[in-house]
Amino acid sequence: MSAFEIYNYLKKFDLLRNAPKYWWPAAGTFEVVVGAVLTQNTTWKNVEKSLQNLEGHLTLDTFLELSEDDLKQRIRSSGFYNQKAPRLLMLARAIQEEFGTFEHFQQLAERSWLLARKGIGKESADAILCYGCFRPVMVIDAYTKRVLKQFDIIYKEYDEYKAFLEGGIEREWYLLRNEYENNPTLFYARFHGMFVEYAKNRKKF
Repeated sequence: MSAFEIYNYLKKFDLLRNAPKYWWPAAGTFEVVVGAVLTQNTTWKNVEKSLQNLEGHLTLDTFLELSEDDLKQRIRSSGFYNQKAPRLLMLARAIQEEFGTFEHFQQLAERSWLLARKGIGKESADAILCYGCFRPVMVIDAYTKRVLKQFDIIYKEYDEYKAFLEGGIEREWYLLRNEYENNPTLFYARFHGMFVEYAKNRKKF
């Protein structure tokens, strides 16, 4: 089964009818960077509690006003807060030092730069690039792999999954571009969202 056929299969369930345009809440903001790290090894429900506790501190500048101890307390619901807090602060400082503003980071950040940061793996890097920086990349997570396994599509490496989905869609993009405003980032954001929502609600289908 091709990536395009899988897309058409997921599309028929209208999985994102009540979702934000780019599926991820607060897409295009520094909040995505925070959420992408917090969601590691936990559920989004737990991340939402942490983000609520961080209200007023979800821009690059206001986030850096937090002490490490304060941040740990605010993100406790997301688990592994002793690791996540210092890593988030290091990442935020690196963004500020290298790019100055979050807007410049959005324009200039590369995947290799993100992967060089402690605590940022391929999934987190792609989530930041897609949802935070509006880059046309597909995010591969456990939900994506679970759904693909349903179609007997199993790879060993993250980048193999990514190549399968991105390569398959690029070949068929001419059939999708009008529906997605000729914006491949919008497509990949929603395509990933479809995988997640389908996996979470699979028993209904």
